[in-house]
Amino acid sequence: MRVETTRPAIAKRFRGYLPIVVDVETAGFNPQRDALLEIAAVILRVNSEGYWERHKTYFCHVIPFEGAHLDAQALQFTGIDPYHPFRFAVSEAEALQTIFKPIREAIKLANCTRAILVGHNPSFDLNFINAAAKRVDMKRNPFHPFSTFDTATLGGLAYGQTVLARAVQAAGLDWDSNQAHSAIYDAERTADLFCAVVNLWDKPRVESKL
Repeated sequence: MRVETTRPAIAKRFRGYLPIVVDVETAGFNPQRDALLEIAAVILRVNSEGYWERHKTYFCHVIPFEGAHLDAQALQFTGIDPYHPFRFAVSEAEALQTIFKPIREAIKLANCTRAILVGHNPSFDLNFINAAAKRVDMKRNPFHPFSTFDTATLGGLAYGQTVLARAVQAAGLDWDSNQAHSAIYDAERTADLFCAVVNLWDKPRVESKL
């Protein structure tokens, strides 16, 4: 008896779109007016056993664009000081270039056509990225302009939890509330949650042949 396990290749799993997990931290809720302060992107991969997992994380602190609004309550919530000298922040243009370059390389390596943003309530993150890309006149935005994967929805479906911290814990993963609300931590936990859901759904299909 021969046992075969089959899993779809990355390029075929999501119709040629490569899932890239993103989290942003901002100085408000309006992407046209409020400052983008942090951006993190997590590139995923499929390991030798066929399971999705985190691969590499890219991150930038971002200098508020000229004339940006800084909401005091938003800054208090995130704990970010936009002008702290040790943030080593870069302009929106440099931040997007830093994040977009490895994403484009990953798209090409995976033989995909475009990236699709994965996030927890991801329209928020995508709207800020799109607004920043427009401000700096960046033509080659690798992300689909409006489609996303939402781990709030996926977490609700798979684990009955829509809050990120609760969904992560329901998936059997660690959660540290002291590190939450930083772009790196939230992006990596969101990536772990997304992979857990996809792996749960994509359990190897076993075919027995005599």
